[in-house]
Amino acid sequence: MIQRIQTIYLLLAAIISSGLIFIFNLWIKVDGTVFFAKDAFSTDSLLLKLIPILFIGSAILSLVAIFLFKNRQLQFVLGRLNILTNLILLGLLIYQSLNLSGETLVSKKGIGLILPIIAIILLVMANKAIKKDEDLVKSVDRLR
Repeated sequence: MIQRIQTIYLLLAAIISSGLIFIFNLWIKVDGTVFFAKDAFSTDSLLLKLIPILFIGSAILSLVAIFLFKNRQLQFVLGRLNILTNLILLGLLIYQSLNLSGETLVSKKGIGLILPIIAIILLVMANKAIKKDEDLVKSVDRLR
């Protein structure tokens, strides 16, 4: 059923991964320009172009997992895959933020760098709720 608590967690993770990346900046460059995730497509670096792709991929995985409520095992696996995607994204963001030009002079990181952490926390809570539902169904099947 769609009205379960893990649906709310997955929906919030999808909103964070897809919508908030256009609102919150990732970092501010030395020349004062603000860098959003969508700005990565205009760069030459392949690693920077991977950032918005991973954000959107994470949002798609969350939305797909919402509608797989009848198959809890697959929903759980997609949640773990989404956590792994966000961990890779977090590592990539940390690597890029530490290699910014002028890092020793100025260090202005945006709130967009913690969005994968929030998504990971929400996905862990969703997987915990999915596991709880699965255990409940297995206990009821045992009583039959």
